[in-house]
Amino acid sequence: MELGCAMAGSAAAPPGPGPPAAAGAGLMDSEDYESLPSGVALGTHMVAGAVAGIMEHTIMYPVDSVKTRMQSLQPDPKAQYRGVFQALRKMVRTEGFWRPLRGIDVTMLGAGPAHALYFACYEKMKKSLSDIFQPGGNSHLANVVKQRLQMFNSPYTSVLGCVRTVHRTEGLGAFYRSYTTQLTMNVPFQAIHFITYELMQEHLNPHRQYHPQSHIVAGAVAGAVAAAATTPLDVCKTLLNTQENTALSSLKIRGHLSGMANAFSTVYQLGGVPGFFKGVQARVIYQMPSTAIAWSVYEFFKYFLTKRALERRA
Repeated sequence: MELGCAMAGSAAAPPGPGPPAAAGAGLMDSEDYESLPSGVALGTHMVAGAVAGIMEHTIMYPVDSVKTRMQSLQPDPKAQYRGVFQALRKMVRTEGFWRPLRGIDVTMLGAGPAHALYFACYEKMKKSLSDIFQPGGNSHLANVVKQRLQMFNSPYTSVLGCVRTVHRTEGLGAFYRSYTTQLTMNVPFQAIHFITYELMQEHLNPHRQYHPQSHIVAGAVAGAVAAAATTPLDVCKTLLNTQENTALSSLKIRGHLSGMANAFSTVYQLGGVPGFFKGVQARVIYQMPSTAIAWSVYEFFKYFLTKRALERRA
């Protein structure tokens, strides 16, 4: 898999949506947006990544709320849904218009810096090691708070209230119960995600120009494949984050569930093999547009910011 770009001076490469001026076009040919000029690479990747992350998570947040609920192992009868869109309609109708967005503020706070690191790490590893990928930053506190606010009949009404209550009743370790599971999930998810994206780009955009359609399609396919493959780990992560009371009580589990092995055992006892794929439809529906948004926004801002830097240099 060819992760680097060798577009400079290629007569076969059709002109992309580059700078309008001839001088600017020449610069983008000799030093294309995939090979950033020294001095602006890190900042460009981080700004582009932060914007992409915030847009991805805020636009798709309602579907993420549905995913959390559909992964419930023993859902309340009032929170049993046949599909993603039926769930959204029911949530809005019975719990209020803004209910699917509860917890979005903590997600926005974490998404910017997390994705700035995420894409900066990706580009650094892509450039230096070619075929080794590293997952981006992740806020475990944000994940725990977000998913507890998303649950049906959640006792928490605000981010700070949730943080204070969880810290007081369960201790600081509550925010890191799913750390091992999250890490275990991130490695295969990001490996599958990035490899699939690059393979799709090889076919859809072999000259590696700025090409929005290819970034959208490749991002959507990469997100869908990675999401489906890692759903079992995501179900375990959700259980550890939410500490689903009904499920734990049915197995007479006292205290709090911790550890990836315990989560796997609990999911299997309650749902068998199908239990590991609860919410897979919602997860794929969430990830496809999410990764399409993230990659298309990221590639656009990387292109736009690099073009400006090259024009200033000219």
